Amino acid sequence: MEGSFIRTSGILLPVSSLPSRHGIGSLGKEAYQFIDFLKDAGQHYWQILPVGPTGCGDSPYQSFSAFAANPYLIDLDLLAEDGLLTEQEISAARFGDDPEFVDYGALYENRVPLLGHAAGRLNPTDARFLAFCKRNADWLDDYALFMALKAENGMVSFHDWPEPLRLRVRDEIEEAESHLGGQIHLWKAIQYLFFTQWGALTNYAHQNGIELIGDIPIYVSPDSSDLWTHPELFQVDEALNPTEVSGCPPDAFAPTGQLWGNPLYDWDRLERDGYAWWVRRLSFAARVYDVVRIDHFRGFESYYAVPAGDRDATGGRWRKGPGIRFVNVMKEKIPGIRIIAEDLGFLTDDVRLLLRESGFPGMKVLQFAFDSREKSDYLPYQYGRNCVVYTGTHDNTTTADWQHSAPPRDVEYARRYLNVRGKGETEFTYGMIRAALGSVADTCVIPMQDYLCLGAGARMNIPGTVGGNWRWRVQKEALTPQLAEQIRSLSVLFGRAKEPAST
Repeated sequence: MEGSFIRTSGILLPVSSLPSRHGIGSLGKEAYQFIDFLKDAGQHYWQILPVGPTGCGDSPYQSFSAFAANPYLIDLDLLAEDGLLTEQEISAARFGDDPEFVDYGALYENRVPLLGHAAGRLNPTDARFLAFCKRNADWLDDYALFMALKAENGMVSFHDWPEPLRLRVRDEIEEAESHLGGQIHLWKAIQYLFFTQWGALTNYAHQNGIELIGDIPIYVSPDSSDLWTHPELFQVDEALNPTEVSGCPPDAFAPTGQLWGNPLYDWDRLERDGYAWWVRRLSFAARVYDVVRIDHFRGFESYYAVPAGDRDATGGRWRKGPGIRFVNVMKEKIPGIRIIAEDLGFLTDDVRLLLRESGFPGMKVLQFAFDSREKSDYLPYQYGRNCVVYTGTHDNTTTADWQHSAPPRDVEYARRYLNVRGKGETEFTYGMIRAALGSVADTCVIPMQDYLCLGAGARMNIPGTVGGNWRWRVQKEALTPQLAEQIRSLSVLFGRAKEPAST
């Protein structure tokens, strides 16, 4: 309805990329200050990446659980204020010496042992802790046991555990629950500490008019408590090894395709109980975030399946997904859920139809718009209102670098479209930002790196590579009042923010 149309904007910045003295962004003082920055900048949304425990390649899209949160993001100073850590314990731990990049190796070695001190001081009979455990028992009990067993087995994949544990033989599981009680408490306590801090932070965001856009991957990790606990929901054999795995077909950018390796869902089995696991997953996400972005949404229409054991994705084939039946169940069971459908990549008419029927906004990325060979769906004059526009995503290079690394004919096309005459990174990047803000899209989200006009060194992820990704951190001194005012002025100019009230 025309009268209800509201133009909004936000900034994409992972929690891990916030400044912090403890090696990685966290839910403490700097997160609250960033919310203040967003408010001053006239923004409505803070979009983040998945906050699950990082697994293979430090990727937030390969997590040990579809429900749990990352221990690295718990703020240590807040734990000290609560009497759960001492300043001496915090100062003695090493988390990396480079303020610009996360050192995941140092975090892996030192963060959980330090959190063990806090967990040991947490009263296991505390009413709030017990209530949290009871409220989340449907995933927390299995996750805590899973992580306790991983620790006992040297953190190897559960596929390499002794067979009775891998296959969850009842007597072996009961014995593990008995002798690993302390470790199970640790992993439950870590989740309690995270979500306690998260709840306080999101309350502060809401008080200041900021909503959180969260992000969940469509697939679970092959080394996850989800697969270990519910193998019947996935395409696996009796030994819990996937029979086919996820990926993308070959294209001009990846001649052998992309082999992601995630287990694939048994959609027929999921449909028989009304997609109950997915209802639980999205219900949980809707409580954690205000808006949920689902990565690889097109996989609900059809998904690319690669035989397990293949060395690349050339032997894969497309299989039909659950389609609109799935979407309708989610909307029925979780009324009011707000979803952004990541519909990037290889699109077909069937995928476009599913997006239209769902009513969910899709994504438009300006870096994909300027293919000099053909007209693109990502050009702003092609948009409808029901979409979210970005200059780039976490998988793109920064716009300042795109100017130099993209095909020269595409860059020249972009310059003409954006009416950018100079060669500097700032002029080009802000030309792209203005095009996004000025489009008809309901929502515009700009990566923080673009507002700062940073180069390739600030790129978040290079798809298809392992190692060296997800490390960039913003510097505190970069988030100035002048930058906030600049962002607000642009947002006001394009009708995405109001002028601040006069005092």
